[in-house]
Amino acid sequence: MEWLLWGIFPYLVLLVFIGGHLIRYQYDQLGWTVKSSEFLSKKDLRYGIMLLHWGIIFVFIGHVLGLIIPKGFYDAVGITKDAYHLLAIGAGIPAGLAAFIGILLLVKRRFTNPRVKQTTSRADTVALLALLVVVGSGLSATFMNIDSQGFDYRTTISPWFRGLFYFNVQPELMADVPVWFKTHVLASFTFFAIWPFTRMVHVFSLPFMYLTRSPIIFRKKRNKNAA
Repeated sequence: MEWLLWGIFPYLVLLVFIGGHLIRYQYDQLGWTVKSSEFLSKKDLRYGIMLLHWGIIFVFIGHVLGLIIPKGFYDAVGITKDAYHLLAIGAGIPAGLAAFIGILLLVKRRFTNPRVKQTTSRADTVALLALLVVVGSGLSATFMNIDSQGFDYRTTISPWFRGLFYFNVQPELMADVPVWFKTHVLASFTFFAIWPFTRMVHVFSLPFMYLTRSPIIFRKKRNKNAA
């Protein structure tokens, strides 16, 4: 079971993530969109979108600092465990709360606004609820580990995660990880598995063509009745 969850499942998710995007881009380019519902209703959208996006950005930065950068680097530059933990909690909780409140506002809007609900597909529902579980489980794990003497994921989850990228799979590192961290990791991988089949693909829709296209010229329409 340990090998299935922490050794095989991540690579299956990676295969689905990459393959799903390639297949969808090849056969469903017209569906490659966020399907904005702003024109249907702006209520709760502005604050929900802002909180979710800014929260996710800072949460992503925190995950890079905690998972990608080895603990030895922090030791080498003189950042102690307590200092790192204080930074992680001090920045992680506000960012997580912002993202969680943002997704709650969007979920509420999606399922209580009649016009928006009418245009909500099953994929939209799955994506929103999956993201809610990911953010909620991550925030719960942060609160459960608020004690500076608690679990140090930099010696377990972080090396396990980095090992996946150079095929040094070590599922034993996840054996003693608290259940709330395991829940967050599995929820995140599940979310990435369904990502290519939802509106989340819009994240990769970067408008590079705007850099090279000709400028659009706007001309003011003359008033025919003017003297």
